[in-house]
Amino acid sequence: MTLDKNFLWGGATAANQTEGGVLEGGRKLANIDVLPFGEDRKKVASGDLEMMEWKQGYYYPAKEAIDMYHHYMEDIQLLAEMGFKVYRMSLSWSRIFPNGDDKEANEEGLKFYEDIFNELKRHGIQPLVTITHFDVPIHLVKEYGGWRNRKLIDFYTQYAETVLRRYQGLVKYWLTINEINILLHQPFVGGGIVFKEGENKEEIKYQAAHHQLLASALATKIAHDIDPENKVGCMLAGGSHYPYTCRPEDYQEAIKRDREGYFFIDVQARGKYPNYALKKFEREELTIQMEPEDKEILAASPVDFVTFSYYCSRTVSAHPEDYEQATGNLFASIKNKNLPSTEWGWQIDPLGLRNSLNQLYDRYQKPLFIVENGLGAIDIPDENGYVEDDYRIDYLKKHIQAFKDAVEIDGVELLGYTTWGCIDLIAASTGQMSKRYGFVYVDRDDEGNGTLKRSKKKSFNWYKQVIASNGELLD
Repeated sequence: MTLDKNFLWGGATAANQTEGGVLEGGRKLANIDVLPFGEDRKKVASGDLEMMEWKQGYYYPAKEAIDMYHHYMEDIQLLAEMGFKVYRMSLSWSRIFPNGDDKEANEEGLKFYEDIFNELKRHGIQPLVTITHFDVPIHLVKEYGGWRNRKLIDFYTQYAETVLRRYQGLVKYWLTINEINILLHQPFVGGGIVFKEGENKEEIKYQAAHHQLLASALATKIAHDIDPENKVGCMLAGGSHYPYTCRPEDYQEAIKRDREGYFFIDVQARGKYPNYALKKFEREELTIQMEPEDKEILAASPVDFVTFSYYCSRTVSAHPEDYEQATGNLFASIKNKNLPSTEWGWQIDPLGLRNSLNQLYDRYQKPLFIVENGLGAIDIPDENGYVEDDYRIDYLKKHIQAFKDAVEIDGVELLGYTTWGCIDLIAASTGQMSKRYGFVYVDRDDEGNGTLKRSKKKSFNWYKQVIASNGELLD
């Protein structure tokens, strides 16, 4: 056997992509709720188009999503049937603190998640909980400017302490902030930031990053103080960068791009700013406000383990003209002719997962956890909702073999693996339902039509077999 007998197999979702029930149970709007479907989505996500409430003429996919708010018992039953050891999920900040700066938590929201955790426990499934997953209460965006404002550290830590105390004994594994490096690419999604004309965007993004890094360190300390058994991780939108050619400047560009993401994890895992980041601030004349105690806060509470998402590798060049053959990824990338692509232009690279695991383990020497991996594809169900998704099985099989090789051959310490969107959900990047990842088909289309009926795909029983065999039976 190549994997530890306690290896954590499971799947992952996010509150804003599954729950719905946006204004139910005392919850109020969050930044992610006002991301519209369609051509304006990217402009809102990047902080270049202000949208603080639902507007006529737009469809907002998160408003109902797949209505897990009312279906979670049924959904957990399906996860249990597959044999999940772990379920990665996120909490909705505005379900627990509706405005974000409330003095008291919303009991109805706290009870909702407590019921979910008890149901998971009944089925022997460990929750892996992301405290905030692309999620800022809209009041904190309107009133304080999102994470650009240092006051959000206090609001976040109050929220974190509330859930860490309430769910003590029910949750052991925590992640502070989902894909923290997305802040640099989609500042409204990652930080609730809307830019004003003439602002230094780079300075604001890194100031917000500083606040998030402090908040993460403080939450890690709180978690350890409340229960020494708590394990706290950070979360990177991962995927190695390859140089487009063997030109030295292309290789240098690949290092530079890797560091854009590693910057956050360097701070969270090592407890201090890397020199290359400090030099960047100096070189680009970015003034990042830091208080005297900030260094000590970061140094005192590094994370226990490192988690990341992996969907594809990326290919980069130092020469702008090479990007004429770009792929459809959020991160600028050139089409790699050596790799096949998904229907959305993401390049399929199982060996890239093994490479990423090795890079991260070499860099941090901390246990790793793959918390998102999967194939977004158009599924065509039969009249019973059954999907012959052999393409998904093939993708996952090759990626599982790749991480098994990283463990068995390379000696990487890996805690677990959660596939993304184990139940079909709203795609974060596009807001589409048609970009499906799940083992469970949900009857809903891109316009919000459908019965929401759940049905098992072919991959459901395949993954059940994978888990039961601890990854030995992949065919």
